[in-house]
Amino acid sequence: MNKGRIFDIQRFSIDNGPGIRTTVFLKGCPLRCLWCSNPESQNPEPQLSYTVDTCIGCGECIKVCKPMAILQDSKGKAVVDRVRCTNCGDCAAVCYPGALVMVGHDAEVDEILEVVLRDRDYYASSGGGITVSGGEPLMQPQFLQALLHAARNERLHCCVDTSGFARPEVFDYLRSVVDLWLFDYKETDPLRHYTFTRSELSTILKRLEQLHDTGADIILRCPMIPDHNTRQDHLDGIVALTRRLPNLQGVELLPYFDIWRDKLKRFGITDILPKSVKPPSPETVKSWNDYLRNRGVRLLGADGKVKSSK
Repeated sequence: MNKGRIFDIQRFSIDNGPGIRTTVFLKGCPLRCLWCSNPESQNPEPQLSYTVDTCIGCGECIKVCKPMAILQDSKGKAVVDRVRCTNCGDCAAVCYPGALVMVGHDAEVDEILEVVLRDRDYYASSGGGITVSGGEPLMQPQFLQALLHAARNERLHCCVDTSGFARPEVFDYLRSVVDLWLFDYKETDPLRHYTFTRSELSTILKRLEQLHDTGADIILRCPMIPDHNTRQDHLDGIVALTRRLPNLQGVELLPYFDIWRDKLKRFGITDILPKSVKPPSPETVKSWNDYLRNRGVRLLGADGKVKSSK
């Protein structure tokens, strides 16, 4: 399958695998993490994004909206009724200032690779390459395989950033085209994991063990969310997991950040994570890293290099 659905291509990415990379974001995800940094990735279909501050109140969108899902407020700004909206994109097509934009479109392998290859020299000098993220890229396995096969033919290093929530045969199918797996580990306790993500931890752990047993290169990436999974027993769970899977390349902690909240308004998504949850301080992050390091965990940074103790 040479065509897949994406929602962004980010060049000069330095936090999705080693070196300078281009990250291709695929649309669609089976998880519903409370802290999802890309909430626009969850729905596999194209979605309407609306930035109210960009609206100039011209009213052109109202004229073309067949389901009558757009009104005007007292200031003349557009108001989108998400219940009526069908995400047809007619309004975005006539929105001159770009307040209304459709997010998510189909792209061909060659089209994406043309963008990726613009930075080939940077990959060569930094040890970078292409990373495919999401959403959950394993929801589009045939397209992912075609894209990475083409990238490997260009001698690019290929990473996949995954939650691990996919059928076992998908991992076997992709094994030959993935150089490095960035595998999320979000929570140790099964009940909490389901509450936080709406997915079963046991399925994800089975896929992680499956990959590990095939000799795949894996970095375990652990989002750390204050008041949710920053407990000592979760840190101990990370330690225990690395001891059970000794061939992991290492662990990267991903401290929570909250700039994703603004995206929720643009897509009409309800904010579930309490606003009292704030990014941790550098001192707190250091304490997590020190705790793991003192127990023998090999900690890595976003560049794939071992973190120093300072």
